[in-house]
Amino acid sequence: MPFKSQQNDIFLPRHLTTWQWLFEDPTYSPIARYSEHELAGYTHAITKERLNWREVKEAATYISTALVKRYGMKAEDTVSLFSQNTIWYGVALHAALRVGGKVSGASPAYNVEEMTYALQKADAKFIMTHPNSMEVATAAAEKAGISRQNLFLLEGKMDGYTTIKELVEMGRKEAEQVPYYTIPKGKTNFDVCGFLSFSSGTTGLPKAVMIAHQNVIAQCHQIQQISPSDHKRILAVLPSFHITGLVHVLHLPVLLNAEVIMLPSFSMESMLETVCEYQIPELLLVPPILIRMVRDPVVDKYDLSFLRRFSSGAAPLSEEIIQLLQKKFPQTGFKQGYGMTESCSCITAHPFWLYDYRYAHAVGPICASTTVKIMREDGTECGVGEPGEIWAKGPQIVMGYLNNDKATRETFDQDGYLHTGDQGKIDEEGVITITDRLKEMIKVKGIGVAPAELEDLLLGHEKVEDVAVLAIPDDYSGEVPKAYIVPKPSEKPSNELGRELIAYVREKKVRYKAVKEMEFIDVIPKSASGKILRRVLRDKARSGEHGIVVREERANL
Repeated sequence: MPFKSQQNDIFLPRHLTTWQWLFEDPTYSPIARYSEHELAGYTHAITKERLNWREVKEAATYISTALVKRYGMKAEDTVSLFSQNTIWYGVALHAALRVGGKVSGASPAYNVEEMTYALQKADAKFIMTHPNSMEVATAAAEKAGISRQNLFLLEGKMDGYTTIKELVEMGRKEAEQVPYYTIPKGKTNFDVCGFLSFSSGTTGLPKAVMIAHQNVIAQCHQIQQISPSDHKRILAVLPSFHITGLVHVLHLPVLLNAEVIMLPSFSMESMLETVCEYQIPELLLVPPILIRMVRDPVVDKYDLSFLRRFSSGAAPLSEEIIQLLQKKFPQTGFKQGYGMTESCSCITAHPFWLYDYRYAHAVGPICASTTVKIMREDGTECGVGEPGEIWAKGPQIVMGYLNNDKATRETFDQDGYLHTGDQGKIDEEGVITITDRLKEMIKVKGIGVAPAELEDLLLGHEKVEDVAVLAIPDDYSGEVPKAYIVPKPSEKPSNELGRELIAYVREKKVRYKAVKEMEFIDVIPKSASGKILRRVLRDKARSGEHGIVVREERANL
């Protein structure tokens, strides 16, 4: 039998879009539930620019009207958000959703090739970006066939480009605002895609994950019922394009009427200064930043006695770091969630009554209205305490992959269960622990990197015969890619060749996808069907057996 959540089922409104839910409906919208002076909003940590939720609604309404009336935006058109964190990121997102658009987040570190791929896969019609990313955005838009007039600036000014504040003014001048989109008759909010986020899933190249309006609404209600009452100031240091940012920064705080402090770029100093200035009780961070919290001496310069808990996700955190956190910050608790883009963030999460560090090694109980199967390789279900692959079913499980029926069928079964590719077990208290990752994806600072993407790139190099890429541990990034290389028969393994290949990847891919280590071997182990046997390579590394190893000379990310 599947394991069921021990929490009360959520009440899920299936007739609302995310826009109606947060900005129109009197039951859920903070604008209807709070007076003007009580409304929280988005605040820019550096410039102090701020918009409360009523002002977000007003600006988003004007922007959506301008996009429809001046630029011909239609329902189901995709808007690509290609920017660092800014308060206008959230406004642009809500504006697109207001008129039935889809939003696709892209890493601001993408190069032209990667951004072109993202635009084409998502069939984007509009791009909203930051001055820092405009050069890449312009080149990628041209390759993807997007008109230059459909590129907009979320912050700042640049000659020849319309800014988001100019869109606000265009919409304000219209005699009537465009009405907001509603779910078509006969459909629910699970039938309407609102977001496209890129993930390699359990295997292969990055795919566009179709996230329905229902998925985000459900996940927010699941997390709302296990959130503590002091969760009223939220630090947005994690990127908005990631599923964590999409749910826990851009949507959940609106439902909770919690202030979001947007930090545009990360440094330990800027993060800690912001945390102290706003006395933020909970820090939602990825493992690489948590590692720095216990190892970086700059942390000792700040009085963090007001901290009440750390929240972690996106990648595993070692027992050593958990113990160091508890020792250095004895007044804090610890929580984490487990999930993936395909589950719209959390399948499991710690409720406030399990913030004790003795639960920190686990990923928490099953979220409300969610069931989990833990499966043996032979297709039978495991019992309590038995490890197996985690399958999950619930209202947060997404629609599937855009234009990729094969990958959808391989990942989501006919009964609605997501096959996560992760191995875990559940204890007598209903708490799940992850024991291994069966899927291939590498998590660099919590951001997924598909081995197949790097393998395809390296196979295109004239000196490479065969290649396999997998994760190796890293103190600051959690994991980084390592490539096993079989050179062409005409090439000899050497430090020079290794450095050449490392530089080749660095030139062609965004920084977090950089290969940190190369090892030359005679043959890539494969199954009879041709699938790379990464387990054999891991066993080889554990045994201490190595060929020529070349490491990147630059500092860690």
